[in-house]
Amino acid sequence: MARKLGLGLGLGFCVLVGVVSADLNLFGLSLLSVAVSMGCLRRLMHFMLPSKRAAGGVDVAEAGGTEAFVGKKPRVDRLISSAAGAEEMEVEKNINCSGGNNNDSGEVNNGVNGGVENGDVNGGSSSGVECRRSMRICTAGSSPCMDVRRCGGSSPPTCLSRDCRASVRKLIVFLEIIDVIVSLPKNLVLAGVKSVTLHDEGAIELWDLSGNFFFSEEDVGKNRALACVQKLQELNNAVLISAITTKLSKEQLSSYQAVVFTDLTLEEAIEYNDYCHNHQPPISFIKSEVRGLFGNVFCDFGPEFTVADVDGEEPHTGIIASISNDNPALISCVDDERLEFQDGDLVVFSEVEGMTELNDGKPRKVKNARPYSFFLEEDTANFGLYKRGGIVTQVKQPKILNFKTLREALSDPGDFLLSDFSKFDRPPFLHLAFQALDKFRCEVGRFPVAGSEEDARKLIALANNINEISGENRVDEVDGKLLRHFAFGARAVLNPMAAMFGGIVGQEVVKACSGKFHPLFQFFYFDSVESLPTEPLEAGDVMPLNSRYDAQISVFGSRFQKKLEEANIFVVGSGALGCEFLKNLALMGVCCSRQGKLTITDDDVIEKSNLSRQFLFRDWNIGQAKSTVAATAAAVINPALHIEALQNRAGPETENVFDDSFWESLSVVINALDNVNARMYMDLRCLYFQKPLLESGTLGAKCNTQMVIPHLTENYGASRDPPEKQAPMCTVHSFPHNIDHCLTWARSEFEGLLEKTPNEVNAFLSNPGEYTLSKKKAGDAQARDLLERVLECLDKERCETFQDCITWARLKFEDYYANRVKQLTFTFPEDSATSTGAPFWSAPKRFPRPLQFSTEDPSHLNFILAASALRAETFGIPVPDWAKNPKKLAEAVDKVLVPDFQPKQGVKIETDEKATSAAAASVDDTTIISDLIARVQECYKSLPPGFRMNPIQFEKDDDTNYHMDLIAGLANMRARNYSIPEVDKLKAKFIAGRIIPAIATSTAMATGLVCLELYKVVAGGHKVEDYRNTFANLALPLFSMAEPVPPKVVKYRDMSWTIWDRWVIRENLTLGELLEWLKGKGLSAYSISCGTSLLYNSMFPRHTERLKRKVVDVAREVSKIELPSYRRHLDVVVACEDDEENDIDIPLISIYFR
Repeated sequence: MARKLGLGLGLGFCVLVGVVSADLNLFGLSLLSVAVSMGCLRRLMHFMLPSKRAAGGVDVAEAGGTEAFVGKKPRVDRLISSAAGAEEMEVEKNINCSGGNNNDSGEVNNGVNGGVENGDVNGGSSSGVECRRSMRICTAGSSPCMDVRRCGGSSPPTCLSRDCRASVRKLIVFLEIIDVIVSLPKNLVLAGVKSVTLHDEGAIELWDLSGNFFFSEEDVGKNRALACVQKLQELNNAVLISAITTKLSKEQLSSYQAVVFTDLTLEEAIEYNDYCHNHQPPISFIKSEVRGLFGNVFCDFGPEFTVADVDGEEPHTGIIASISNDNPALISCVDDERLEFQDGDLVVFSEVEGMTELNDGKPRKVKNARPYSFFLEEDTANFGLYKRGGIVTQVKQPKILNFKTLREALSDPGDFLLSDFSKFDRPPFLHLAFQALDKFRCEVGRFPVAGSEEDARKLIALANNINEISGENRVDEVDGKLLRHFAFGARAVLNPMAAMFGGIVGQEVVKACSGKFHPLFQFFYFDSVESLPTEPLEAGDVMPLNSRYDAQISVFGSRFQKKLEEANIFVVGSGALGCEFLKNLALMGVCCSRQGKLTITDDDVIEKSNLSRQFLFRDWNIGQAKSTVAATAAAVINPALHIEALQNRAGPETENVFDDSFWESLSVVINALDNVNARMYMDLRCLYFQKPLLESGTLGAKCNTQMVIPHLTENYGASRDPPEKQAPMCTVHSFPHNIDHCLTWARSEFEGLLEKTPNEVNAFLSNPGEYTLSKKKAGDAQARDLLERVLECLDKERCETFQDCITWARLKFEDYYANRVKQLTFTFPEDSATSTGAPFWSAPKRFPRPLQFSTEDPSHLNFILAASALRAETFGIPVPDWAKNPKKLAEAVDKVLVPDFQPKQGVKIETDEKATSAAAASVDDTTIISDLIARVQECYKSLPPGFRMNPIQFEKDDDTNYHMDLIAGLANMRARNYSIPEVDKLKAKFIAGRIIPAIATSTAMATGLVCLELYKVVAGGHKVEDYRNTFANLALPLFSMAEPVPPKVVKYRDMSWTIWDRWVIRENLTLGELLEWLKGKGLSAYSISCGTSLLYNSMFPRHTERLKRKVVDVAREVSKIELPSYRRHLDVVVACEDDEENDIDIPLISIYFR
């Protein structure tokens, strides 16, 4: 793996983790936009290159000896694209295979050294890792060629940490490789590699602007690679960007581990593939094409390729309850969670007491797997008797894949990867169609012309000829209509297709270089012909207009392009998905006329961790509003974009902003959200106003899309995912058995100590009399607990100096990790039994051991520092500089007097979440509360004037605020109590921060798929069977597309309705008139409500007095709420029955009173 890595994409190009020929057009830059935004290259690069793959490396231009590179020193004051001048610089490139870097004179040494040693990747970072391996990613021929010489860059690892967790910490090889190889220049630069070299021989055409967000109209005629240099440089000024514009030879492929080709003839592809397949070691070969609404990928990773981890999921585990002394042995596990083992899985055992022979780390095979037990292919008859404990863990098994060459696979493709079961016969046909297109290009020397019936007929004839000699691979029928669509769009690379395939191919490059995840084996074909307008296109409508949208016009026509430009779209969210959507919409020309409008809203601001994947943001944007910055960047991509950025959270509290007029003006809503509650709200609003909602989400390498189309599909809220399983609180507080439990407890303690309690103190200080009166009136255990917390903060735990904070932190340590454990084990000794006689400390319970505090233990001191610093913040006490000196901090800690612990008799410790406490009822809370109130009021008198506490809200993304230091310390000390494996701060951050990881490959694919559906929505007239919901897992890979589920239909007499329907009455009716209106539909209404207010019920005689009053007036009176001026209607829910007194669920009724 010491060989350099290269990659190339686009029209006429190749992608190299190697090099070939390529084009920096739509597809190339889309692949560019997928891979490296996930970061952490500098810190973890040494993990990504297994030594068994090492081989000598040569430079990309080795055959040519010394070669001049043309680079540009950029201005960094522009966001995406810059028309500002750049200073040309000549860079001599010398061949040096002994390793090299960039020296001050500008000399570029592209060399490799076969090993990676401990050191500093970034020349001064604290990670202690150095990458001495030259790695090149090269889009060649007509595409970008990246030379990754030495991991570097200026962005600190913190800005990349979220993607580190998604793809590096959990799947270390995956992310490191992805950053270097897949997404090409854009993501490589964001990752902070030392240098990037682009290769492209072609010139920019206006046609290219429909897909490449780095190109502007001023760039037309320039070399594609050179035009990208300056804009790429703006992403990270610390990365050296250079370009090669000369042709590259086949022999140069020997330097690379993987190559990706796009847009070359089959004859050339076969030649390159044969070379790669037979090379020692083999060079992974990927070929991909995007032709209009059709695309394909072919992978050949060599005669024998080892997949180290086929799915990237964490190994499954189980907590052992018993093991039999049999042959085969029966392993029973606790019934907290179902086992995920399958027959044939290998597992290892640990922490087994009694039958210690199983703790040898030897993998053993599972057989007869059941939900809570399995048999082991092992004779345990002579093993020790099982006593207790034990964890069984799945062992990931490598898989060997034997790839065919392209030459072999063309005639014997094997099974195709199927994405849409409604198109079961489509892949073999597309296999034929792409061969016919290649034949057409070879014979005619160009692509078929859009709208040319003559070219389409020739392509169909070629397909028939090839089919006749295809033998066993012959398709039953050559679909002329489908081939006609294929011919008309063959030259076009559409942005949604490029985004989708950029994600897929990007992930495959990662697999090729890491062995992480199962490769695509071997062909994948896809089409979205359903995205075409339902009305036939005329030849004149698809003719080029000398416009940046000509590629899209060649597929959809100029009339449809106008519809896109005049659309009114609402994008909710401006994070990873939102940035990709804005880029896609700008390139597609959506909302790019004065009649159209794109509204983007997000109430969040840019944080450092966003920069690695939300690519419209830059370092200097940190702290600015996401929506504003993203909108500005999108307008640079396409100056015609008519966009408005808002900073409002879409919710009930902002319905004055997003009012009826706003919603009624919309064409479609696109969600780019990261939480279910916000999605549910947007779903309800789209239901109410009957607007299409395009939904998507990502989770690591997985992504999904859902189309919510008025009257055609069910809504988002019609089906729910099962709720996440929550650990019982007694488990979290007293009997944790995994690190998640410890982190849940730590997060709870953090919020209780530093946010909730200070807020409670401030509530008391704001109005002591009212506060104490409310607690006295409540008179319950909760009121007592809150008063005790306030008293502690204002009395014995009140801090006035930083030494007081250290004392508080030290005593907390003793309480949490020594005293509580001693009390627990005093109450339940190690040999204690339950009421049934079973051992109390049996699985899943783990017997804890108290910790002995030591200033010699760095983790103990780190806990004290974080806890005391945050305690000081709540009391407004500055943290002295000496506190960060371990020796001086230890001296301060040694001054703390720690009382001896004496266990208490009769302490109640909850052991069963379902158990109820009878003891609580025997406590005289009223008397205790009165005493607490008196003591709190006495403390209040001694407080300095204006005293307030400073509550701290948990903020996971600031590595300098001690928040994650404290949570990780709290959790790890607790894990140490229970002999649970500890985690580092980064992993703790992702668990405690409840972060949903986002990576560029799945994000790109999801947004591409959604934009293919957007074509259908804007065109109109499509049936439900034309739409597609998708679930994809790029790790497997799995692509599952299906028609959306239609909404449930309610029928009554000659009427029918669905959840999409709303009965609208544009008249200010009285209650009586409303009842008569319903009676006209054969419905008898017996109850009318508005929100939580009951306006009318036939069982209440006094309600008959309201029948002559306006519905809106009754609502005002009953709810005691004045309707805002922007509200023009009132919604009422009516309960009705038919003549036979059967309840009928009718739609919501909207009465317009203004």
